[in-house]
Amino acid sequence: MQSLYRRPLPPALVAFASPEGRALFDAARAAGGMEAFFPLIEQFHTQAEPAFCGLGTLVVALNALGVDPGRLWKGPWRWFSEELLDCCSPLERVRAQGITLDEFVCLARCNGAMAELFRPDAHTLADFRAAIAAAAGSAVDPAMIVSYERSSLGQTGDGHFSPVGGFDAASDHVLVLDVARFKYPPHWIPVTALYAAMQPHDAATGRPRGWVLLRRSSRPASLLFTARCVGNDGFAAFSSAIDQLRAALTSTTGSSGADLRSVLQVMFAAIAADFPLVIEERSLARSEHAVAAAALLTALRATPVFAVVAAAAPPWPPEAATLLVLALPRELWSPLPNAMRAAWLAMLAPDSLPDPVRIESDHIHRQLADLCTLSPGGSCAPCA
Repeated sequence: MQSLYRRPLPPALVAFASPEGRALFDAARAAGGMEAFFPLIEQFHTQAEPAFCGLGTLVVALNALGVDPGRLWKGPWRWFSEELLDCCSPLERVRAQGITLDEFVCLARCNGAMAELFRPDAHTLADFRAAIAAAAGSAVDPAMIVSYERSSLGQTGDGHFSPVGGFDAASDHVLVLDVARFKYPPHWIPVTALYAAMQPHDAATGRPRGWVLLRRSSRPASLLFTARCVGNDGFAAFSSAIDQLRAALTSTTGSSGADLRSVLQVMFAAIAADFPLVIEERSLARSEHAVAAAALLTALRATPVFAVVAAAAPPWPPEAATLLVLALPRELWSPLPNAMRAAWLAMLAPDSLPDPVRIESDHIHRQLADLCTLSPGGSCAPCA
C-alpha cells in the first residue's frame, strides 16, 4: 500500500497556522467569533482510525462540554475516547464504514448530550450562518458539528465530520477543526462553500448531510443501565427485530388460552435467538452510586412489571429485561387481546412507575427511539 504524509489543502481553503489563517483568527477573536475555540482546542483530538471521524469529533465535543461518561477510560479516569462510543453501532462496523449523521446523533444522545440535527434541504444558508455565529460566539453552548462531502471542497475523500471552532463574519469564513490531522490541518472555509458541501446526498441514507448542535443534556441520563448494540449489523437491524417480535406475539396470541406469561416467554425466546442489542448494567455506577443504585433496584423489583417479567424466565437478568420491556415501543403490544393489552399497558405506563424506574426506563426508551430512525451503512468511509 502506498503511504501518505498529509495532503495539500485546496487553494480556496486557508490553513489555520498560515499568515492568512492567523489574520482570520485575530479578526474573528476581536469580533467575538472565537469563544468556542478555546474549550474545543483543550480537547482537540486526532481520530484514531481512518473511518472514525464521527467518533473522534464526538470525543472532542463531549469532553469539551464536560459530559461525564460514567465509565472508566484507563486507570481510575473517566474520560471519553472512541472505544467508549459503541452504543449505536459496533466499533468493528464503524471501523469499516464509518457512521451516518443519524448514528452520530444517536451516539451523542446515548452518551449524555442533547443533539439537534439540521439539514440544508430544510434550512437555509442564512440559518446555517446564524448557527455558526451563535456556536462560535459561545463557550460550546452549543458545540457545533458539521458533516459534509470532502470532494465538494476540492479535498480527497467522501463524507466527513469535524467540530466548528470559529467564525470570521467580516470575511464569512468558518474555522473547521479537522479531526483527520494526519490528512489536513484545521482550516478556514467560506461559509457558502461549506453549506454547498453538505447538499450532495449521502449514498448510505439518500439524504444530504448537515450540522448538529450539541449541549449537555438537561434530562437525567441513566444511572445503572444502558442499551448496547451487538452483532455485525448493530442497531441498523433494530426496526426489523421489532417487526419480528411483533410477528412472534401475533402467532402466540392467536392460540387459545394464551396468557401474559406465555406471551412474554415467546418474546424472550425470540430475543435470545437473535436480537441486535442488550440492556447491560454499568458496573462502575453500582460502586460509585451505591445508595442510588440500590434504591433503583429496590424500586424496580417492587413493580408489577418486574414480577411478570421474572416469572417468564427472561434470557437476561430480570432487571435488565424489565427495563427493555418498559422501553419497547407501545405499538409492539398491539397483537395482544384487548383486555390483556389494556391491563398490560396500564402496568407499563410511565406515571405508574416510581421516579427512579421511570427515569431509567425513559433513558432506554429514548435510545430505542433513536435506533428506530437509523439507516444501514456509513457516511464517513475510510479514504486517502
